[in-house]
Amino acid sequence: MHGELKAEEFKAINPCQRLPVLVLDDGTAISESCAICRYIEEMNPLKPLLGQTAKERALIEMWNRRADLGLLNQVSQVFRHTNPAMAPLEQPQVKEWGEANRPKILETLAIFDAQLANNRYVAGDRYSIADITLFAAINFARVIKLQVPEELGNLRRWYAKMIERPGVQAALQVMKETSSA
Repeated sequence: MHGELKAEEFKAINPCQRLPVLVLDDGTAISESCAICRYIEEMNPLKPLLGQTAKERALIEMWNRRADLGLLNQVSQVFRHTNPAMAPLEQPQVKEWGEANRPKILETLAIFDAQLANNRYVAGDRYSIADITLFAAINFARVIKLQVPEELGNLRRWYAKMIERPGVQAALQVMKETSSA
């Protein structure tokens, strides 16, 4: 990233200058992960990732927010505040703040491990957006040289199951192709 998010062209698409952004065919820009997921869910309701009942939706949202605002945010803070390449996007860059988030990541991973002790998926017995967000957060943690500790066996088993999913394989392939382009 060399400042593309700060460019005026991108600012016209998303004044908050953050990713992700989904630009529709009519030019409408939808930013924020949850809003994009809601849009996709409404457009493709056959395989709901956000839940079908009030209880399911609430549990999925709860665990998704824990994965997003908890784990993914903690990993992002370490990455953005300890990686010199991120300095142009993170002003001021505070290395101590980044490092202070490392132990929080391990605490959050332990919470997910405990949840997965009695559940097939993060929010229960059905695959959901919470699984996708948690997978993305754990995958992103590799950039800060962090892996799921051996003692978190439930989380490691879940991750191994996730990596076998065809949709996950396809997404990882796209990421690989775009990062090498």
